[in-house]
Amino acid sequence: MAIKTIQGRHAVFSHVTLGSNDLDKSKKFYDALFTAIGGKPAFTDPKGRLVYTHNGGMLLILKPIDGEPATHANGGTIGFRMSAEQADAWHAAGVANGGTTCEDPPGPREGSPFYLAYLRDPDGNKLCALDYLKN
Repeated sequence: MAIKTIQGRHAVFSHVTLGSNDLDKSKKFYDALFTAIGGKPAFTDPKGRLVYTHNGGMLLILKPIDGEPATHANGGTIGFRMSAEQADAWHAAGVANGGTTCEDPPGPREGSPFYLAYLRDPDGNKLCALDYLKN
């Protein structure tokens, strides 16, 4: 079975879904993140889920189907691939729209080929913007 490639890379995930306790806060936060990197604001599907699509990927934000409160994963991180410049804009947009910075400030990481920026969304989910730096 052939694996589709997106921008020359193998696509492993079809989508990522996150739970939210406040879809209005999540929409404000994620709309800002996606527009900061050239994406579009969410559309709301018939089930009330926020749907973001960009560069072949899809992110859904929803109230948990089981009716229980949404919680974040301790140790879990969702990574978004983008340029270092986009990572800076993404991080600034997130902080300005209800997110909180975490880990080290955005920038290259010593001893690694990565430029990273970390945020927590309004529900506490940990997000990372990543650029592979050229050698």
